[in-house]
Amino acid sequence: MPEIQINFLAIGIAVIATFFFGFIWYTPLFGKAWAKEMGRDPDAKPSGGHMAKGMIMMVLGNFFMAYVFANNLAVWNPETWGQGSMENSSLMFAFSASFFTWLGFFLPNDLSTVAWEQKSWKLFSINTVYHFLSLLIAALILVNM
Repeated sequence: MPEIQINFLAIGIAVIATFFFGFIWYTPLFGKAWAKEMGRDPDAKPSGGHMAKGMIMMVLGNFFMAYVFANNLAVWNPETWGQGSMENSSLMFAFSASFFTWLGFFLPNDLSTVAWEQKSWKLFSINTVYHFLSLLIAALILVNM
């Protein structure tokens, strides 16, 4: 059994990158639409404490996602098993890993919000595309560092 090497610098960079991506996605790009679909006032500003708590939880969640994803990527990397090189296929590897992780673990939960929580398809689209792109950003960093 091979020893899996985890690059904590890459994990840290992935956490920071996905944090800023989340800020951009849910603030200037889709913040008002997301708030409206959630039934919240799009112009309401959260309190400082609520914002700090949300940011801490997001960083923690991004860390868990990046750490587990780094482990998964390492396990599925042919180099880990001495089965070839990733030199020419790292982009495809990152895309495939992101897509199949999203398809199996994120998409089903996102669909459940429509089915069981009666959330709109618009909210589903905002959230599920965010989940896929976050995974892709993290994978590109984790695979190429």
